[in-house]
Amino acid sequence: MIFMLNFAVETARAAGHVLMEKFGRISAVTKKGDINLVTEADLASEELIIERIKSYYPKHSILAEEGGDVIKIEGERTWKWIIDPLDGTTNYAHGYPCFCVTLALEHDGEIVLGVTFDPTRNELFSAEKGCGAALNGKPMRVSSTEKLSEALIVTGFPYDFKQRENFASHLTDFLLSSRGVRRDGSAAIDMAYVACGRFDGFWEEGLNPWDVAAGKLLIEEAGGVITYYDGSPFSIYKPPICASNGIIHDQMLEVLR
Repeated sequence: MIFMLNFAVETARAAGHVLMEKFGRISAVTKKGDINLVTEADLASEELIIERIKSYYPKHSILAEEGGDVIKIEGERTWKWIIDPLDGTTNYAHGYPCFCVTLALEHDGEIVLGVTFDPTRNELFSAEKGCGAALNGKPMRVSSTEKLSEALIVTGFPYDFKQRENFASHLTDFLLSSRGVRRDGSAAIDMAYVACGRFDGFWEEGLNPWDVAAGKLLIEEAGGVITYYDGSPFSIYKPPICASNGIIHDQMLEVLR
């Protein structure tokens, strides 16, 4: 498994290099919806990742987002790579340096490794099932904050948030019950920051598997907890998500309920 993790790390770094080469030079932006964007950097990064997976693991399947469409490259079903070549595309397109490459490997329905790379800060978050989580090779843990009132929480705005009747109330309630709420525009970075203790909790609706696959393992291996709003076990294939350091989890669920 260590070889696969090294492969994922090298692939994420290579894709991040592609993003940085094009950062600030994007001339073509495509809309997938009113505010959901795709850039030439998304496509170039994804092409690199997919070609590397095909070269090293030709029998593995791939779940990816390409040009606004979900693609499934069927292979050996027991192994599946789940990739987002550019999480935070809107930030990227506007020159805001908060974006990343994130990829995970699923084996028999379970995430066994995850990598999120922020090329603007040269921060590589990685985790292997049962082996802990790391930031640039050094072990990382979730925070030890015990009270929601002392917690820094992060969220994201789903593209259809205007149609989500509970979104505004959840945001308001967390603003009133926590030390602060942040919104950075990259779910993968948000989750990595929960894993390393920069944020104490995270909640969001409307996310896709490639947004959360690596982050789920990062948080769990760093000692955190991830569930649905009712406290039941979370699946990357079905939103919404509530993640935390574990200590304030019940307090967050009380707000979300």
